[in-house]
Amino acid sequence: MSPILALADEVAAGGQPQDAAAEQDRLHRARAFALPLLTGRQFDTGEDAMTHADGVARILSDIGAAPSMQAAVYLVYAGDFLTDPETVVEQAFGPSYARLVTYTRKLVKLQRNARDALADETDAEVLAEQLERVRKMLLAFSHDLRVVLLRLASRLQTLRHYAASRQPCPRALARETQQIFAPLANRLGIWQIKWELEDLSFRFLQPEPYKQIARWLDEKRVEREAGIERVRQQLADALAAQGLPAQVQGRPKHIYSIWKKMRGKGLDFSQVLDVRALRVLVADVPACYAALSRVHELWLAMPEEFDDYIARPKPNGYQSLHTVVLDADQRPIEIQIRTRAMHDHAESGVAAHWAYKEAGTKGYAGVSAAGDFESRVAQARRAVLQQLLAWERELAGADDAPASLVAADGSAGKGLFEDRIYVLTPQATIMELPAGATAIDFAYHLHTELGHRCRGAKIDGALQPLNTPLRNGQTVEIVTVKEGGPSMDWLNPQLGFLQSQRSKAKVRAWFNARAQQETIARGREAVEKLLQREGRTAFRLDDLATQLGFRTADALFEVVGKDEFSLRNIEQLLRPPEPVAVDEAPLLKRSRSQASGGRGVLVVGIDSLLTQLAHCCRPAPPDRIGGYVTRGRGVSIHRADCINYREMAQRSPERVIPVAWGEFRNAKGDSAVYPVDIAITAQDRQGLLRDISEVFAKEKMNVTGVHTQTLRGTAAMTFTIEVSDASRLAHVMSQLGQVKGVQHARRR
Repeated sequence: MSPILALADEVAAGGQPQDAAAEQDRLHRARAFALPLLTGRQFDTGEDAMTHADGVARILSDIGAAPSMQAAVYLVYAGDFLTDPETVVEQAFGPSYARLVTYTRKLVKLQRNARDALADETDAEVLAEQLERVRKMLLAFSHDLRVVLLRLASRLQTLRHYAASRQPCPRALARETQQIFAPLANRLGIWQIKWELEDLSFRFLQPEPYKQIARWLDEKRVEREAGIERVRQQLADALAAQGLPAQVQGRPKHIYSIWKKMRGKGLDFSQVLDVRALRVLVADVPACYAALSRVHELWLAMPEEFDDYIARPKPNGYQSLHTVVLDADQRPIEIQIRTRAMHDHAESGVAAHWAYKEAGTKGYAGVSAAGDFESRVAQARRAVLQQLLAWERELAGADDAPASLVAADGSAGKGLFEDRIYVLTPQATIMELPAGATAIDFAYHLHTELGHRCRGAKIDGALQPLNTPLRNGQTVEIVTVKEGGPSMDWLNPQLGFLQSQRSKAKVRAWFNARAQQETIARGREAVEKLLQREGRTAFRLDDLATQLGFRTADALFEVVGKDEFSLRNIEQLLRPPEPVAVDEAPLLKRSRSQASGGRGVLVVGIDSLLTQLAHCCRPAPPDRIGGYVTRGRGVSIHRADCINYREMAQRSPERVIPVAWGEFRNAKGDSAVYPVDIAITAQDRQGLLRDISEVFAKEKMNVTGVHTQTLRGTAAMTFTIEVSDASRLAHVMSQLGQVKGVQHARRR
């Protein structure tokens, strides 16, 4: 009998023993209930449903399960063929069995979903993730351990079916058995199921190594077990005759374990000395050494194979005496001798034998199995035991558990994955959430927009408050509205609406985005009112933002809305300074360019007229240009696409005069140069100004002025350079765009 089932019997014997007759009656009623529903049915594995149910019940009986557990088998399988299985089973057999049917059906769905990933052996990351998720789910359902025990027995029966019928077993199913079900059986201490699951899955996954080791053993399992039993009895009698009370256990090696040790340690079959092994449990440490002395008197010892882990414990605390002796037929037998306390310590998970074995190649290579992981596994094992005892107490009517299994604070202990829960979507998709998560956390985990619009939740089909903590295995359906957003109450920790930091961050981001939109709206309103006052409603907002050094109009509106950018800056841009009026008549002077006999600007139809290049658009050949007659300053030369020029021409078309580029050279006879403004927007960083200046130097362009302004990490820079030909600017812009951090470069 497994340790878990032995503990269950201990609880039953503690006060209110079970009524054997009533238990048997329940088993007969459950089988009679399921018989008409299962007869003639087949599962997707090809098994006859009733034959499978009988086989599972026999497996549970073999490991010592009570008849009430065996009765649960028939009710679970009958549930597959009922319209409302939970209700029907509850009415006929009670709520305990109804819950079992519900949990088992959900777990089967989860396993089928995850098995698809197990079939893909090429993607190691996906495979590892799915395996770990199913392992967590199996432990998460430990609040009713009957589910796990039934699934283990069911899987063993399915593998027996494939072996007996000589049909090929699906690799995904065999891999799931080897990597999930067998280790879980080992953790629960159900050794009989564990070794058979391992051997059968190994047989289907790697048939050639399996057959080879089977031939090497050169004896059938029954014969090996019989041989071990003879040696076990011989040692037990010898110790009893010596006056040493001891429990001697035989444990023949199974095929998968032999192969695993050969591969992990790089051994030949002849070097595997513990194909047959015994374990001796005695009362105290002196009895350990006394039993060792008696063993060496009975059989010839192999000194090089002796290890004293009592005097020199392993780093993880493991203690035991290990020796290898040769029996009368000169076959090696490994014998472990330890006290009951040492055995409990080794089997509980702190120095767990299964942790050593499941470590695989890495574990055999010397990586320590001790540490926080083993400590948490020990807690998980304790929690699993408590849940099984809780179920047995429910059936037996007992109220008290053994005091040794209750934590110091009276709790049942925490599990390995107590910080996570696993719930289902209506489509039975697994969702992993932090413990204590609510339906809103669940909604945000599925999709951000679903979380924003969440207004209610159905948990297992019933509407529940949104701050209801979710539990493992529940099905959650979110009720939403078409439009809307989260509530500020959700961020109040006292109300308990959100537990996940991810969900809280998404809610805060929604409110931050809304606050930003409100700020932008305020800024837009202020800018548009200013444009109305100035009579400039036709001014494009994106152009206005660009001229002010912002990437977009929204960026301008945001700083205006935060009062971080004065509207006076916009007014100055919209109102270019008017020169002081001196004389209404234009001054007829000889142009500076004409006076020097070089190349300048010619006013068409007028030979000598004072001209000046406008500062707002800084024209340079070969730009298309236009002239505007000012008051007292001659003709102002603008680029034809200059916004100011177009607006002045619209107000006073009579002042517009045609102009063209003429010949102009300086006193040295060199071609004239013209000032041009280049506006650059970039992410501010150290060395940015130097890198941009290097571009101008490389292109042999003189920089006469620089103006920079940095706002929230973004630099708005204006460079005034001298060029003789504006057509070269396109190449310069391209070079500037390649400077690290530069987002935009344009001519103003």
